[in-house]
Amino acid sequence: MNATQHDHHAARPGPGAVAAAWSVHVYTMSGVAFALLTVIAVIEGDTVRALWLGLVAMVIDGTDGMLARHVRVKEVVPWFDGALLDNIVDYLTYAFTPMVLLWSAGYLGAGPWAQVLAIVPLVASAFQFCRTDAKTEDHLFTGFPSYWNILAFYVVVMDLGLTAVTVLILVCTVLVFVPVGYVYPSRTGTLQALTLLLTTIWLVAYAVLLAQLPDPSPIWLAVSLVYVAYYVVLSIYLTLQRRRSVAASATVGA
Repeated sequence: MNATQHDHHAARPGPGAVAAAWSVHVYTMSGVAFALLTVIAVIEGDTVRALWLGLVAMVIDGTDGMLARHVRVKEVVPWFDGALLDNIVDYLTYAFTPMVLLWSAGYLGAGPWAQVLAIVPLVASAFQFCRTDAKTEDHLFTGFPSYWNILAFYVVVMDLGLTAVTVLILVCTVLVFVPVGYVYPSRTGTLQALTLLLTTIWLVAYAVLLAQLPDPSPIWLAVSLVYVAYYVVLSIYLTLQRRRSVAASATVGA
């Protein structure tokens, strides 16, 4: 056995590493099951159960990437595209099922307009998920990151009317195409510890508000909305900071 063959053999991952990598992939895949269970809940008219299932899907999505990096799935199973799997699951749980929920529960109105209002975000998100720069090198999302599940949550919890829902959906659809960088909570470096802490508090607020329906606490609602404000402000700040950095680099290079 020559040195090259020996190094290749030594680098081959053991069964434990392979099992760990596939466990993470299966964990990610479970999001597909929760997407279907969410649709079933919607069909059965149980909006609150659908939103609980959406919370589980968000927790999975928020933790599978960290687990994947920890067990080095790309190195251990290089032929399997975990990023593509993640996009498929995210599209179902963050875009498709929330629109099914809003349409089915009547928040989009009725008739052809309701169908158009459900389709528009899905088309915009399909575009975004196929962008090669959807996630930047400095770990930001490009454009509104298809948080339609979160929008649906607030529509239900705040019991918003058709006009408000229409405005929110159309504005967020336009923002998909506006080149603002949005915080990637588990990866954006700036204020990451604070962001993760506030994200955890927001998830708790989500659960509390769901448990309180149909009479959610204004205090818990305010707590959750403070996080949304923090997220937007930090995203805008990082976008402006990046633009200043690019402008400064261009000036130096000129």
